[in-house]
Amino acid sequence: MPLTRNLADAVVVVTGASSGIGTATAYALASRGAAVVLAARSDPALRQVAQRCRELGGRALVVPTDVTDPAAVQRLAARAAEEFGHLDGWVNNAAVAAVGLFDEIPVEEFRRVLEVNLLGTAYGIRAALPHLAAAGGGVIVNNASVLAEVAMPYQSAYNATKHGIRGLADTIRQELRVTGRGDISVCTVLPATIDTPYYRHAANHSGRELTPPPPVYPPEVVAHTIVRMLRRPRREAYAGGAARLIGLQWRVAPALAERVLGWYAHRTQFGPAARLDSSGNVFTPDAAAEHEGGWHGRRRHLVRMGTALGLAAAGTAVGTVAAMTRRGRAGF
Repeated sequence: MPLTRNLADAVVVVTGASSGIGTATAYALASRGAAVVLAARSDPALRQVAQRCRELGGRALVVPTDVTDPAAVQRLAARAAEEFGHLDGWVNNAAVAAVGLFDEIPVEEFRRVLEVNLLGTAYGIRAALPHLAAAGGGVIVNNASVLAEVAMPYQSAYNATKHGIRGLADTIRQELRVTGRGDISVCTVLPATIDTPYYRHAANHSGRELTPPPPVYPPEVVAHTIVRMLRRPRREAYAGGAARLIGLQWRVAPALAERVLGWYAHRTQFGPAARLDSSGNVFTPDAAAEHEGGWHGRRRHLVRMGTALGLAAAGTAVGTVAAMTRRGRAGF
C-alpha cells in the first residue's frame, strides 16, 4: 500500500512494550507524535514507558495484556480503537526464550515460548485485521528476528517460533492480496543481535551465563526500521547489517553457513560464569522497564565482526563456486 497516515495522527499497538525493542519502538513512535497503545504483562513497567512516551510528545495508553490469551488480545485491539477512534498499525513484538539443548529444556517452557511468540503473533494479527480494515487500511509489523531465516544452537524453541512467524506473515499477506484487502500490509522485520535484556531474562538451562553473539546493535536500529515500515510498508527488512549478511550466506551455501554459524554461536553465546537453571521471565514478567541490555562493550565489535563476517561471506562464496565447479566437472 502507499504511505500510511502521517505518524502524528497514527494509532499503533505495540506488544512486548515493557522492555527492549518494544520500548524503543514506543519511544520512536511517540517522538513522532503517534498515539501508542502499550501492551505487555507488567503494568508497572508499561506505566514507566507511557510516562516517557508522553514526555517525548506522544499519547500513550497502557493495556496490560498476556498475548497468549486470545480474548485479552481482542480486548486490547478494541480498547485501542475505543480510546483513539481508529487503529492504524500493530507491532507484534512480544517474545520470550528458553536457552539450552533441545532435550534439556523443560516441556512446559518450550510450550510457553511457542504460545507467546507464535500464537501471540497470530492472535495479534487476528485482532488487528478488522480494526485496520475499518480505518481504511493499515500496517502490521511482525518482529521475527534473523533467526526466522537462519538457525542457532541452544535456541530451538525460539528458532521454531521465528520461522513460524515469517511463514504466517507470508501466508496472510497472500490471503489479503487475493481477497482484495491489499490496503492492509503485513511486514516482517529480521533483526540481528540486539542490545536488549533478552539474554538476562531468557530461561537458561545451559549451566552458563548467556551473552549476545557480536556484533550487537542498539534497539533503536530495529525501532527505526519498524517506524519506516509503518510509514512505507515493505514485505521484509533486515535490521543491522550482520543480519543481511548472515541471511545471504545462508541462502548461498546453507550447509556451510549452518556449520559456521553453529560453531560461532557455540563459542560466543556463553560467558565464563556458571549459572543455575532458571525459568527467567517465561512465566513471570519483569516489573521494571529496561530499554537496553547493558552490552555496550560489545558494540565495539561491530567493525571487527563486520570484517570477519565479510571474510566469512567471501569464503562461503568461494566454497560455493568451487563446489559448483567440481559438480560441473563430474557431469552433475
